[in-house]
Amino acid sequence: MKQFISVDDVPGVPRLVETALGYKQDPFRDKTLGVNKTLGMIFLNPSLRTRLSTQVAARNLGMEVVVFNIDKEGWALEMNDGAIMSGSTTEHVKEAAAVMGQYFDILSIRTFPGLKNKEEDYTEKYINQFIKYAGVPVVSLESATLHPLQSLTDVITIKERWQQPRKPKVVMTWAPHVKALPQAVPNSFAQWINAWGEADFVITHPKGYELDKKFTGNAPIEYNQDKALEGADFVYVKNWSSYSDYGNIISTDSSWMMSNQKLQHTNEAKVMHCLPVRRNVVIADEVLDGPQSIVIPEAGNRVWAAQAVLSEILKQQQR
Repeated sequence: MKQFISVDDVPGVPRLVETALGYKQDPFRDKTLGVNKTLGMIFLNPSLRTRLSTQVAARNLGMEVVVFNIDKEGWALEMNDGAIMSGSTTEHVKEAAAVMGQYFDILSIRTFPGLKNKEEDYTEKYINQFIKYAGVPVVSLESATLHPLQSLTDVITIKERWQQPRKPKVVMTWAPHVKALPQAVPNSFAQWINAWGEADFVITHPKGYELDKKFTGNAPIEYNQDKALEGADFVYVKNWSSYSDYGNIISTDSSWMMSNQKLQHTNEAKVMHCLPVRRNVVIADEVLDGPQSIVIPEAGNRVWAAQAVLSEILKQQQR
């Protein structure tokens, strides 16, 4: 694996999941794999789980880690090739990324969309410019349209908790929120569940919240949340803003919040969320604090997802 931007970079989802679960059983089995290697972690946006879990994963492999909050500590970056830099930007990504490539063996970066210009966000200009100029493998810590480390984690979490011979029914449901949020997590979750191919997958949301078909594929969409939840084994709760009416909130229907009443339609489904979560807006306290919530162990699995990804790239560098 030469980079990690989406599921398309992965040689096989089941194999990567097994690698991650292997690290969960034995975190230090490859503790010398990354010795004398350095991971650069570049943040243009805030992070808790992604930052901390990836740092732990890298150190489990023997790597050194350098964290740089470029939005607060670095020069304002120009991302457009051919730009006349007479405005507020100070350094071009062409130099910044290339210099980082001199310092790091693997470069990871986190950036969010502006949610103003769909075409610009969905070309993934920011992360693609780093890929273009860094000259070393790039790992996405979340981009404008995808969050692959989170989605790998989600597949790992479902896999380890599902012991029955039949495929689990996995429902991704929209939930209300006070802010317009990116589509990265739901896009990525749909992409990874489809690629995994070991779940019966349904998406439910109010009309107008349809995601890009490039990511959802042929997954059925149900506009009646209660109907979608019938017989669900796992419920993935997430808010996102509109893709068609780009970046806007077109519904604030509080009845879509996940509650114990909603869970009565399910097969005692386990409830998942990427975190952070707005309590009693997105998910009710009774669910988050109840026996069906697995959001904390799900977050714990972020370490093993990151460790599996970094180990694959380190092994590729050794070849």
